[in-house]
Amino acid sequence: MNERARHWQYDELPGVDLLRARYVHKRFVRHTHENFVIAAIADGVEVFHHGGGDQHAGPGALALVNPDTPHTGRAGVPEGWRYGALYPPADVVAEIAAETTALRGTPGFVSPVVDDPYAVGLVHQVLRAADEGNALAADTLLRVAVTRLLRLNGGPMPRREVRTAGARIAARARGVLQERMAQPPTLERLAADLGTSPFALLRAFRDVYGMPPHAWLTNARVRRARQLLDTGTPPSEAAVAVGFTDQPHLNRHFGRIVGVPPGAYQRERKNVQDPL
Repeated sequence: MNERARHWQYDELPGVDLLRARYVHKRFVRHTHENFVIAAIADGVEVFHHGGGDQHAGPGALALVNPDTPHTGRAGVPEGWRYGALYPPADVVAEIAAETTALRGTPGFVSPVVDDPYAVGLVHQVLRAADEGNALAADTLLRVAVTRLLRLNGGPMPRREVRTAGARIAARARGVLQERMAQPPTLERLAADLGTSPFALLRAFRDVYGMPPHAWLTNARVRRARQLLDTGTPPSEAAVAVGFTDQPHLNRHFGRIVGVPPGAYQRERKNVQDPL
């Protein structure tokens, strides 16, 4: 069974990434997204590590991930899984929540898996409307889907406050890695510069960000590469700019996080920006 995926945007849904895919052997490494993930499973089973354990989403279920929440992804059955996904920005979800629900604070999803075939259908209808260029339907159905899921499974997201000394060091380390993305220091040098030991820094960073510094950096590099690809930077140049050794290095990590190669990702963006 062949794997296939399309990752794109529709001008009339600003900032919302769209994905339609069938994966069999694909394994998503531990990563995060800036936006929400609303993944509607059409058939097969997806297994994703989230919140300290494996979650299973089968036909009629949705995998729901809040922004900046570490998770993975892989097939839960030999035939893999087929799904459609919406990635709405946090401000869009907050706007919908304020208008249509009683949620206060920053809204988010409580459970990572919800069984709701009706909402699954709504997600696939959004993707179909975007494909057909039906802006009114796409925008309406997106809002209906998000409203339904927030009413079923919404709650205020916990505030992440940096209080402990370890958390403060982790935040400082994150800032250094962000600034020195293309030429990061070793763990030992980073720890020394922050006045701690390598293992103490490693533990603190994992506690705060859910992954070790090197995995966080790879995720940040892919995010930055996406931004460069969105503005037309060739994949080979984007790879070097964010600190990967070459384009194959970017291709490998990009596919494990975004789900499609950077060239295919950029071609879809060009189709949006430069319609024929």
